[in-house]
Amino acid sequence: MEEINFRQYDSIVMAANSLYEGYALEELMQGEQYREAWAMPIKIPIVYLDTLFGGMKIIEEGGGKQTQSLKLRSSHGINYTLRRVVKDPEPLIPEMAKTLGLENIITDGISAQHPYAAVVVAALAEQADILSTHPKIVFVPKQPVLDQYNDKYGSHMFLLEYETEGKSSWIDTDNLIKIIDTEDLQEFKRDVSRRISINQAALVRARLFDLLIGDWDRHAKQWGWVIQRVEDDYIAIPLPCDRDNAFFNLEGVLPTIIANKKFHPNVQPLKEQVEFLDGLVNPFDVYFLKNVPESVFLDQAETLQKLMTNEVIKKSFRVWPQQIYDLDGDEIISKIIIRRENLISYAKQFKKILDERELLKEPLVGSEHLELDEELIGCFDCMTVNLKF
Repeated sequence: MEEINFRQYDSIVMAANSLYEGYALEELMQGEQYREAWAMPIKIPIVYLDTLFGGMKIIEEGGGKQTQSLKLRSSHGINYTLRRVVKDPEPLIPEMAKTLGLENIITDGISAQHPYAAVVVAALAEQADILSTHPKIVFVPKQPVLDQYNDKYGSHMFLLEYETEGKSSWIDTDNLIKIIDTEDLQEFKRDVSRRISINQAALVRARLFDLLIGDWDRHAKQWGWVIQRVEDDYIAIPLPCDRDNAFFNLEGVLPTIIANKKFHPNVQPLKEQVEFLDGLVNPFDVYFLKNVPESVFLDQAETLQKLMTNEVIKKSFRVWPQQIYDLDGDEIISKIIIRRENLISYAKQFKKILDERELLKEPLVGSEHLELDEELIGCFDCMTVNLKF
């Protein structure tokens, strides 16, 4: 691959990763999961950063735990991210697992993630009137623009998507100022000259949408916020990102034991029913949604049911290459449709769980979450913004 002049071609046929191809015993113990999708060659476009969107400039490396990424800026000042499709679980392997020689189980666990989930989620989100980062699958050859990053990032498959910080001009909504992350949202609120509220209806819809697609990994750092000015006030519209765990398909003897709800209640595979909703309601939800009326949850559930018709769901999955659709499309679609039928019930349960949870008296801490102060919590709790979608 090093000797190929990729500028002579506009696409390449390649697999995301053949590392997860298993044999019978491995699939029994660690699950079949999405091994075939990872190993299936697909046709993807080749991109060169010096010509992409008028030319891209590398800003910095991203700081994800298992996803290597590069932050880019186009000649138009729009921020993008290149996120490697192949994950590096090494930072997540605890010392105990290394001592016991279980590294391969954790590494192999990446096969429970669908390599191309994000592009379908974006198509579904568009139909649900939920913002997304519009990821596209691309191949990035080694090239001069990568400079010192060539060895690490050259000649790999990536998701190219908008960044959840920076200019918001790529979003088709009036009076948008910029996109910020949850941490910056807190700083934005601390400016006493600004009055800011969360579009809680949009956030409720986004969280119910997460239940439909089985995305259990929705902590505070998985969200950007699009700031909209309305007269003298500001509204923060949620922008979900990082869809690595949508359609999560955990199977096999060992992963099922490890992900038991008594130990990891949030790690749940996409099944026809949400089996343990309590484990999917996280501190982020308590901070932002605890005092939202049940009527908002029910209204958003009904709206999603109307928007997510069978035809819409099936059409959204057609963004996949045919061979990937043939592998996984029908099964995932059937599960989403069944979940959609139960969405009103899930919305009621979600609200009930929130009512039972207490607001944390201390800021959220640790690498999984972001610190939010009580002043911010109080502000978000008392305001519900219902914008027209």
